Amino acid sequence: MDLKQAKRTTLTDQIVEQLDGLIQSGAWPVGQRIPPEPELVKQLGVSRNTVREAVKSLIHAGMLEARQGDGTYVSSASGLGGALQRRLGKSGLMETIEVRRALEQEAARLAAERHTEEDADRLRRRLDEFRAATDEEAIIQADLNLHKEIIRVTYNSLYVELYDHLTEALRDSIRIMSAEKEELAKHDRIHGDLIGHILARDADAAAEAVREHIRLSSEWIGSR
Repeated sequence: MDLKQAKRTTLTDQIVEQLDGLIQSGAWPVGQRIPPEPELVKQLGVSRNTVREAVKSLIHAGMLEARQGDGTYVSSASGLGGALQRRLGKSGLMETIEVRRALEQEAARLAAERHTEEDADRLRRRLDEFRAATDEEAIIQADLNLHKEIIRVTYNSLYVELYDHLTEALRDSIRIMSAEKEELAKHDRIHGDLIGHILARDADAAAEAVREHIRLSSEWIGSR
């Protein structure tokens, strides 16, 4: 196969790379409104059209979101995140939960094998925070934080990024569960078992706790 000469990078591509770097580095965090077009033109020293094309490219990638009359906001820290968010928007809640089951089982195994003493302390704190939460929003956030902490302990950056976008799609299921005291008590028990097995480095038992957790969630949502 004949090799082809590399193409020169366009000015728009260079601006896309700069803006992408600001987003991925956290200088422009998710949820923040980016500077308006005139300010970007001035800072970057390029034409309005070049800035507009670069921003459109990142909107198409799912990293930026244009809000009519309000400006443009960072919607994802990566192109992968943007693609996942678009795909999750087309999926049913049960499909998302099935994917979550697959991810969390292996994550629990890895966390059981890889966690440090410092990680163990953070996992205990996350469990305590979940048990101490009383109002609906606090329970939902504490639940998400607990599972995200387990994912973090896998020390796999791709796992972390995938799960970051997946958990946001699960807020509704957690919200439904948190409204029922009986269901909340079941999940409290399972969360305790899950963290206990991870801290005991029992990978098989940790994975089984995840299966029970997701099974209960699926049954509860399916009955609504």
